[in-house]
Amino acid sequence: MDLAALVTAFVVAVLPVAPTEPTLVGLGALASVAHVSPLAIILVAGLGCSISDHMFYAAGRWGGPRLLGLLSRWGAADRMTTWLVARAQSCGGPVFIGARWLPAGGSAGAAVAGTVGWSLRRFTPTSLVGSMLWSSYAALLGYLGSSFTGNPLAGLGISLLVMAAVALGGRPLMHRHRRGAAVPADIAVLPSAAAEPILAAA
Repeated sequence: MDLAALVTAFVVAVLPVAPTEPTLVGLGALASVAHVSPLAIILVAGLGCSISDHMFYAAGRWGGPRLLGLLSRWGAADRMTTWLVARAQSCGGPVFIGARWLPAGGSAGAAVAGTVGWSLRRFTPTSLVGSMLWSSYAALLGYLGSSFTGNPLAGLGISLLVMAAVALGGRPLMHRHRRGAAVPADIAVLPSAAAEPILAAA
């Protein structure tokens, strides 16, 4: 892939300047048309996603409950945050990795990990594994869709439909497990100055 494509993959993975999923799907489709491996896109985008994770992790570490309060103002992020907080300690890394396939899952997961006091030694490997798996999924979806149809636009359309179906398919699971759950009061209502006791106890 040329430098412009790799820079695009990195920038949209780190910063929300464009929808990340459709961009990576589109770059994967372009890689198929150009008959080159999508591996470089996957690696660059995965690194970018992990950097973004660490930014949200730091915000959660220092902003704690206030950040979760801000996230709670957005519908999808509110549902995801509540779902993740309830499982952060009991389920560990797999729940944060799997959450990436749900709306707002990556950002909310990183913020929650920081808020509940995950160490970097625990968070960084989880972030890297999740970022690489998710980037592989998005880029390969576009690559295989374009390869299968022989038409990058048709492949892109099919790939985006598959991605939307996966995201929508995961919502009932999240809603079912969320019923009756709420963000624990000691996390949801304390000001950020009180975050240290929470982190120390986690």
